[in-house]
Amino acid sequence: MVAGILGCGAIASIITNSAAKGELNADLKFFHDMDMERAENLASQVDGIAVEDVNDMVNNVDLVIEAASQDAVVKVVPQILKMGKDVIIMSMGALIDLDFRNYLGKIAEENNSRIYAPSGAVVGLDGIKAASIGEINEVSLVTRKSPESLGISVDTETVLYEGKAGDAVRKFPANINVAAALSIAYGKEVDVKIIADPNVSRNCHEVCVAGDFGKFRTITENETCATNPKTSLLAAYSVVKLIKSLNKNLNVGI
Repeated sequence: MVAGILGCGAIASIITNSAAKGELNADLKFFHDMDMERAENLASQVDGIAVEDVNDMVNNVDLVIEAASQDAVVKVVPQILKMGKDVIIMSMGALIDLDFRNYLGKIAEENNSRIYAPSGAVVGLDGIKAASIGEINEVSLVTRKSPESLGISVDTETVLYEGKAGDAVRKFPANINVAAALSIAYGKEVDVKIIADPNVSRNCHEVCVAGDFGKFRTITENETCATNPKTSLLAAYSVVKLIKSLNKNLNVGI
């Protein structure tokens, strides 16, 4: 399987590092970014190719890993799917829009392509998907991050947002993909609270779910990527694990 990366930031760097170690189970060959220097730097680690035109990548791969932005998902992913190629979407916030999600699903079905969404920076998606078969009464997310990772400056714990996931994603597009992932797994928008806390150094997510199955609560305290405090290491690791699973005959927890 030949793969390419769209967006050459912190997540792409970790994926490329895994490929360089021979751990990816895929031939990571093509790199595209608005900043060609970033694409060239990553490409050099795996004897890959940096391309200015996305089509030069899509024409030569089986799988595209989107690690750029919600805007890139909207503008580029439909084109990738129409060309019959599979795609991994990291910028899950773009999929909070049900109409757009259905639109991508229709394109994928018509062109025999697949859309994959890794678990990202949170745990418990498998439990929510299983619980959604029955009746769920509550799904809530409390995200706690350092002010730096949220792009603000405050000296005390501050609630920045409290409401539904859709608005949270629109107001914090680079920080709250977790809310989108939970909402998609649940099938409805989850309740979200976002807190800027100067006393934390990790990106923390607390998820509470209750329904006819019972209750569960998960707490994830993510170390951040050295090059981007908005990005959790676990999010990048989840992509690597997903790619490796595509070649396996036995998968657990899906």
